[in-house]
Amino acid sequence: METLARTIRLEDGLTPNQSTARLRPNDRTDRGDSRHALLRVTTRRATEFVDITDRLGRIVAASGVRARLINIQTLHTTTGIVVNEHEPLLLADFECTLDKAAPAGISYRHDDMGVRTVNLTPNERVNGHAHCRALLLPTSACLNVVDGRLLLGRWQRVFLVELDGPRERVLSLMILGDLAGAAEPGADPPESTGDGQ
Repeated sequence: METLARTIRLEDGLTPNQSTARLRPNDRTDRGDSRHALLRVTTRRATEFVDITDRLGRIVAASGVRARLINIQTLHTTTGIVVNEHEPLLLADFECTLDKAAPAGISYRHDDMGVRTVNLTPNERVNGHAHCRALLLPTSACLNVVDGRLLLGRWQRVFLVELDGPRERVLSLMILGDLAGAAEPGADPPESTGDGQ
């Protein structure tokens, strides 16, 4: 399994600001195997649509799961996960839509530190608008894996939506399914061909 984890880190290491934690096996069940990984993403703007599709594809391929699904979940309350088209003008439209729905720069009760008494941290950000925007977006996406690949439509891409950046973000990935070459429960192991392969 360490080899698989190392492969994931190497495959996912295309950009220096993003890395993947170990891809760990979970218990085998009668429904197949599962793998879990943490995907780290560093955002650069206050609102940003970060395309993570290729990284997810490499992780699915390296997991060995041939068929079933991957669930991508954000671990933050000011981010979202969406599937949509990666077209620059459309991404700008998305950002404008979020800004109209919950504009930055107006008063939010969450930002009134004289009244708020829970979940306070040192150097608290003024981010009521980001929380309100996140309310409009899903926190996860569950996508099909077919023939060891992420199955998406022609224009579909997977995005982490940053609403309170720039920040370091972490996504939890759960890959469920049947491993390539895995024997069915109770099946006899495959016979050796004797050719060393």
